[in-house]
Amino acid sequence: MANQALMANAIRALAMDAVQSANSGHPGAPMGMADMAVALWGDHLRHNPQNPHWFDRDRFVLSNGHASMLIYSVLHLTGYALPIDELKHFRQLHSKTAGHPEVGVTPGVETTTGPLGQGITNAVGFALAEKLLAAEFNRDGHAIVDHHTYAFLGDGCLMEGISHEAAALAGAWKLNKLIALYDDNGISIDGKVAPWFIDNSAERFHAYGWNVIGPIDGNDAKAVSAAITQAKASSDKPTFILCKTQIGFGSPNRANTAKAHGEALGTEEIALTREALKWPYAPFEVPAEVYQDWDAKAAGARVEGEWDEKFAAYAKAFPAQAAEFTRRMKGELPANFHQTAFDAVVDAHTKGETVASRKASQIALEAFTAALPELLGGSADLTGSNLTNTKSTPPLRFDAQGAVVLDEQGRIGRHINYGVREFGMAAVMNGIALHGGYIPYGGTFLTFSDYSRNAIRMAALMKRRVVHVFTHDSIGLGEDGPTHQSIEHAAALRLIPNLDVWRPGDTAETAVAWAVALGNTSRPTALLLSRQNLAYAPKSDLSDISKGAYVLAEPERVGLKSKKTAAVIIATGSEVQLAMQAQELLAARKIAVRVVSMPSTTTFDRQDVAYKKKVLPKGLPRIAVEMGVTDGWWKYGCDAVVGIDTYGESAPAGVLFKYFGFTAENVAATVEAALKR
Repeated sequence: MANQALMANAIRALAMDAVQSANSGHPGAPMGMADMAVALWGDHLRHNPQNPHWFDRDRFVLSNGHASMLIYSVLHLTGYALPIDELKHFRQLHSKTAGHPEVGVTPGVETTTGPLGQGITNAVGFALAEKLLAAEFNRDGHAIVDHHTYAFLGDGCLMEGISHEAAALAGAWKLNKLIALYDDNGISIDGKVAPWFIDNSAERFHAYGWNVIGPIDGNDAKAVSAAITQAKASSDKPTFILCKTQIGFGSPNRANTAKAHGEALGTEEIALTREALKWPYAPFEVPAEVYQDWDAKAAGARVEGEWDEKFAAYAKAFPAQAAEFTRRMKGELPANFHQTAFDAVVDAHTKGETVASRKASQIALEAFTAALPELLGGSADLTGSNLTNTKSTPPLRFDAQGAVVLDEQGRIGRHINYGVREFGMAAVMNGIALHGGYIPYGGTFLTFSDYSRNAIRMAALMKRRVVHVFTHDSIGLGEDGPTHQSIEHAAALRLIPNLDVWRPGDTAETAVAWAVALGNTSRPTALLLSRQNLAYAPKSDLSDISKGAYVLAEPERVGLKSKKTAAVIIATGSEVQLAMQAQELLAARKIAVRVVSMPSTTTFDRQDVAYKKKVLPKGLPRIAVEMGVTDGWWKYGCDAVVGIDTYGESAPAGVLFKYFGFTAENVAATVEAALKR
């Protein structure tokens, strides 16, 4: 029999040693949750340290990511490729033990956590993906998708508003394989939480439609294990286990105090804690018998091997489904994707329709969702405005027992009604993408990207393929006024490293934007789309659109073939029309200009110097046109920018365009003024 007390104390010792060595970190939560970890990882979690990515493993999320030494300790002890030297280099440059857990850095870490509340929301995405894949691929006698998602979370996660959004969705979706264990220690950075956090968390989660267990003694591994066993029996609800713990458990002078939360215990207190825990070993020393009790390599190989046999039988009985499942879990696009993308772009070019770019997005999505069954869409209560639904994506629904409802054609729902939960939607999509099997996309108004921003940043940090559909991208939405009119949002999103931002100007550019987004396996994408109709801009070539910027119109288009080009107008989105019209006005005045459409500054910035010089030649004045703040455009060496550095107004779009100077005449006048300087 394993000695659970020693197993837990190993976590406590490693946590306090690593934090002390780094002189930075959070020892209290790992010490308090150590018994919870013993119960989950020792008795329940299906995982294989020798293959952290095998498909049907259980997923574990440490939502209170400041407790990172908990997961690092457990990963090390159970046999992952995380040697003791990595724990000794906790929080140091290039170590695999960063201050907060990072996916892709530490083997066994499923998601990057730190911003509180997002981890539990990612876990909702994991659990949803599992449930949908099971409904789509499992067959009678062949349950190849059958795993749980577990999350540890703390007071901070529950205080953050995103946990409300996530928990409500999990209850509505009846995610019975989601089990959240709440570390209820009553302490945060500022001290005892009672003066500012008085929620009845049990009643709160009961109201969301969750199973609620507890309060239980979270420092009793057997009690926690029994609660998890009970939770796993739920067939129609997620489970919330309320675990009462002592932060800094074992520390004579720091337990149950804010001092244990975010600072090293100190050598004196560590010595006292070792004595109190009866842990006589040197820093970072773990006895062989404790390693033996924790070692999960043999058990992990066994459970993975059992699944391999299951999948082999499935592949024999259902070879096409097995091949499709394998493709999707690898994140590979279908073999015909490039043809689908090519056809969508050419079709848009051939038809040359005048439609809003949000409609152009839906037209492209009709083609892509039909060809890619892994596309899983949604909207934050704005489906009719975002146009994220298609004929291939019926609404996602669940029956009273929690089963996924199939439509009359036997299809699972592929369009999610997230409700007015932009932040929750964005973080759930991150979880879906992390789980694998689906490419998530979701829509809202661009101005509400502020709500989603931190989850968008996390997707970029984690290098996940997530697509955000942002419509109503400018003052062009008109009468709703400045609360809804995006001014700084395009520029703000472009500042996020590793996020692709596209603001297409017509149907062909929108189709290309979608194709590039779906091909971006290691970065998220934001599509900024118009409410108002945009005329199609005739093109002689489609091949350079995917580079983010291209020469749309030379002076010969307006009869100035022999005239030397005097300037370049750079425009994005709806303003491409103004640039084309200004080119015509200037031609009448014998001024030859080139028009460059730049639907994606972020993509253009990644091109080589030769291509950039080809599109934006040296020596020619550059004038940018975009209905947004002007700051970001000066890096392109612009001589002038037609933009808007104030908030909008409430009035019809046409009135606003004139009021703020977004007219062809003003663009032409701005070019002339630049040429005179």
